[in-house]
Formats: sequence, structure tokens, C-alpha cells
Amino acid sequence: VQLQASGGGVVQAGGSLRLSCAASGRTFSIYPMGWFRQAPGKEREFVSAVGWSDSITDYADSVKGRFTISRDNAKNTVYLQMNNLKPEDTAVYYCAAASVPFNKLRRVEADFGSWGQGTQVTVSS
Repeated sequence: VQLQASGGGVVQAGGSLRLSCAASGRTFSIYPMGWFRQAPGKEREFVSAVGWSDSITDYADSVKGRFTISRDNAKNTVYLQMNNLKPEDTAVYYCAAASVPFNKLRRVEADFGSWGQGTQVTVSS
């Protein structure tokens, strides 16, 4: 599956951004999707994941209550709405597609076999 992420940019602390990730190349709806991020000098980390339906979601503690993941299976697209952004949210954000349609959401990079190119999010203080 091919993934194309977009929507990054520069925003002031407290602002909002919405990331999008368009998928192509295989049946989209049955595979969990995830967002990860990598800040300068740090390892890539899990941000959020969504199952086949918006009712099945998972969030890292650092973004819970501020970020919302969703998907539109008709458009083969997953979104990450980011509100109340903080400088520590600055990172390159990657969308990823699960390798298999597992039922329980996972946070491990190895469980996601396809990755987008990344989109930069910069939050100024």
C-alpha cells in the first residue's frame, strides 16, 4: 500500500492542525492505521492508531485529549486532528498501515508494514 501524508506546517502553541494520509494500492478499510512521530534527536514514537472503525482508537498519553484520529474508508484516508498543540509536539509525523488486519490495536512499529513519507509539524512557543 502507498501512503501520502499531508497537512503539516508551522503553528503557534495552542493552535490546531489536521494531518491527512491518503492510501492506495489495497483494500483500505480492514487494516488498522497509525500515526507516529519523530522529534529531532529522538526515536520515532507512537502517537495514535485506529481500527477499521472510528470507534476503535488508541492514543499515547502525551496526546490523549488533544488529538483525535479518524478515518474515511470511502476516501481511503486517515486523519489526525491536533488541537492545543504544544512545542513538544514538534516532529515529523508519519502515517502507517498495519501489515495484517489485527483486531487489537498495536503500538509497535514492526506491526505496521507501510509508511508514508512524513510531514513536518512545528509548534512555536
